[in-house]
Amino acid sequence: MRRIGFGILMATAMAVCAAVSAGAASAQPGGNRYPNEPVAVGTGGAVASMDVNASRAGIDVLRRGGNAVDAAVATASALGVSVPFVAGPGGGGFMVIYNARTHQVTTIDGRETCPSACTSTMFVDPTTGKPMGYTQASDQPLSTGVPSMVATWAKAVQLYGRRSFAADLQPAISLAQRGFRVNFDFNQLEQAGLQLLQAYPASRAQFLTASGDPLPVGTTFRDPELAHTYQLLARNGPSAFYDGPIGQAVVQAVDHPVLTPGETVVTTPGIMQMSDLQSYQTRILAPTHVNYRGLDIWGMAPPSSAGSTEGEILNILDNFNLAAEPRATALFQYLEASRLAYADRNAYVGDPNFVSVPLDGLLDPAFAATRACLIGTTAMTSPVAPGSPFAPFGGCSGSTASAVSSASPEAHHTNNIVTEDRWGDIVAYTNTINFFGGSGEMVPGYGFLLNNEMTDFDFAPASATATDPNLPAGGKEPRSSMGAIIATQNGRPVFTIGAAGGSTIPETVVQTLINHVDFGMSLPDALDAPRVSQTNSSTSLAEPDFFNSQLAQQLTSQFGEKFTLATGSILPLDNYPGDATALQMLGGGVAEPIAEAVRLGGGSALVVNPTAGGSNNRGNDHASQRHQQHPREVSRR
Repeated sequence: MRRIGFGILMATAMAVCAAVSAGAASAQPGGNRYPNEPVAVGTGGAVASMDVNASRAGIDVLRRGGNAVDAAVATASALGVSVPFVAGPGGGGFMVIYNARTHQVTTIDGRETCPSACTSTMFVDPTTGKPMGYTQASDQPLSTGVPSMVATWAKAVQLYGRRSFAADLQPAISLAQRGFRVNFDFNQLEQAGLQLLQAYPASRAQFLTASGDPLPVGTTFRDPELAHTYQLLARNGPSAFYDGPIGQAVVQAVDHPVLTPGETVVTTPGIMQMSDLQSYQTRILAPTHVNYRGLDIWGMAPPSSAGSTEGEILNILDNFNLAAEPRATALFQYLEASRLAYADRNAYVGDPNFVSVPLDGLLDPAFAATRACLIGTTAMTSPVAPGSPFAPFGGCSGSTASAVSSASPEAHHTNNIVTEDRWGDIVAYTNTINFFGGSGEMVPGYGFLLNNEMTDFDFAPASATATDPNLPAGGKEPRSSMGAIIATQNGRPVFTIGAAGGSTIPETVVQTLINHVDFGMSLPDALDAPRVSQTNSSTSLAEPDFFNSQLAQQLTSQFGEKFTLATGSILPLDNYPGDATALQMLGGGVAEPIAEAVRLGGGSALVVNPTAGGSNNRGNDHASQRHQQHPREVSRR
């Protein structure tokens, strides 16, 4: 999405602008009931998310007898209120669930689908015969897929929850009605999506000032239209969305967008029909599985590429003793394993209802061995060629020679929620509306933004004769990188990790995991450590703390790795491709939920019953360490 550079609001930004939108009001919301910390320790249930208001919703449901699934739905629906630029009814996601009673992991594929009128050339410019630009295509209502979030919530509660769907929506309804104070992160997210928010009168009225600027820090934001939407869903269930007035409004907005006079960015309407919503169904999928250092790692199967990519990277790394190696050597092997796994991801992973995905081969340790042997002492040149994940596996598979790739870049804008309950169930739920602000179009009268997820499809094959598993088609789900992992040992949960960040999600998950398992960091420190990602690209994308580190210099001088700094016009937001959350079980029913201390303003971790001397103190210690390094970036929420 195009980003308009506005000055970062500091002390003067605390003043509330005199002219505020319909979504803002001068009255202040009620006081906070829970602390705002990145780490907590306790019993009775736990939640971690990117926002304290959303985490509170999950904790409230746990206190009222809900389980981890109920808490995940409550947190996600509240996040649609408090951080509407990355979440809400207009998007979709993937849910990974550990059932403490059966000791099994299951998953819900809640990905958006392409409308039935989609074709393989829908993102090819007919005047030139060439693919549209990624940002240009993402700015169009044509890129909006059938929203799947509500169906996912309802199905999860129906199959695995303890409370009603209506009850789980109540905290979000209350939050939308009473409002909350706009913080620094909310303001930066509005800056990131400003051009498209300004393009639609409904979005402009709800999310911006009367003059079309981001809401100032300190403004009280309310969303009565979204409260109304949630009330309709509470009364009538998901049919209000998929076969009722909400869905009708979605189709009208996509196909006949109402634009701000003089707006020139949005030029191509959508192709959605009411029948596309009526036919939408979530899928219950078996998880992916690999074993790493004695841990069973469960993840998300296709059309998500997360489980297969994370699993392949770990299988490749299992051929190296990372803990015993110099850190630079271990990170070099991590980057090269990622480079190879992404080559295979791009070549083979798509919607399994439309293409044959060799998932067993991609996750076979014998296949990983044929890829690991390609890792020498010098960085390969991307894009590298894929291997052949088809048994019998021979020697080194694939080539280190450069190849052509047509993979979509994927936006870096998502969220991950982790929840745990008193019975020991765990949920990791990664969801999004794609760009910051999605398509930028709010559904008039219903208070939520629509996704632009269909640009996660590849726009065209790499060549006229190439096979591409991720081309658009009617009813098809685009390949995704969303998907958390749950690690178990002897059937018992050890930890879960999930992340935002588009195509970098699998690497954030893997890097956090190896920081903890191989390098011996505490899980909070593992999540907090500087990140770098290699997606079979010419350079690896590095956060500032990694880019400027001695390790990066050593990786360049010793191994030939190349890095690009994560940056942009909106700082510090653009310094971080994504944020993460995690949770680990400490024994005796004690859980430690973990959110970011710094990235995207810091997140929120809460427990039902804090452990004396554990929850508040540990969380504050963790935050204070980061506060010393980034004094202006910690207490945004």
